[in-house]
Amino acid sequence: MSIQNMKTIQAELKVKRKEYLSPHYIRVFLTGEKVPLFENTTIGVNNKILIPPKGSNRIHFPEFDDKKMQWKPQPEDIRPIVRTYTHRGIDLKNNEIWIDFIAHGEEGPASAWAIHAQPGDLLGVLMRDGKTELYPKAENYLLIGDATGLPVLAAILEDLPKTAKATCIIEIQGPEDELPLKTNANAHFIWLHNKHPQKGSRLADVVKEQNLPPVPHFGYVAAEFSSVKEIRNYLRKEKGWQREDLYAYSYWKAGMTEDKSITARHQEKEEY
Repeated sequence: MSIQNMKTIQAELKVKRKEYLSPHYIRVFLTGEKVPLFENTTIGVNNKILIPPKGSNRIHFPEFDDKKMQWKPQPEDIRPIVRTYTHRGIDLKNNEIWIDFIAHGEEGPASAWAIHAQPGDLLGVLMRDGKTELYPKAENYLLIGDATGLPVLAAILEDLPKTAKATCIIEIQGPEDELPLKTNANAHFIWLHNKHPQKGSRLADVVKEQNLPPVPHFGYVAAEFSSVKEIRNYLRKEKGWQREDLYAYSYWKAGMTEDKSITARHQEKEEY
């Protein structure tokens, strides 16, 4: 989600508490005076989190230069680390929103932050203000994702009506991370286990083994770059799915950090 040239929420929040949903999923609850600003947002859409550098006692939000159409540079000692995540929930009564993190060790800054997060720790959140359509209405859904896509797929499942049918193919590290996803839809789950997602994925192969849902259908794919590309090519080019039938988004690219892979992922998306 691009956050320039639109009305956005800019909130400096603090950790209220955190909860391990599974050994590799941490739900972090955030609170602060700006939580009510998120009231009119859509659960499941992207946001940007801003992790402050060590020693910083505030979030220094980046400023966008409208003339140069680029972000203004920030000094390294105040520049936050920015990552894309999913707006997972809000509770205005308790004045909190929450975000789900994958705990995959210290190599990723967001994972490391979530593992060590304590009540009172700061986190910045940037997010589009206003409601948006997370997915179109259909009778049949094909939901595909790896560990990074699980939060948005969970949000979709929670929102689907009981008249909907959904096939969900989700790749996670192991059976211990098979979360009890809530839904009113008639959902069939296929859980794949992959302890080394950086070395490859079975998602595309398993998708090709399925009897695909009939029209009217919609597919949502959220996973690693190579898997997303192969699945999209298969559905669009081999199975004739139309552009409006499918949304495919890669949150990461194997061997590259999010900020290093963003150009390649955006170019791939624009081709479709």
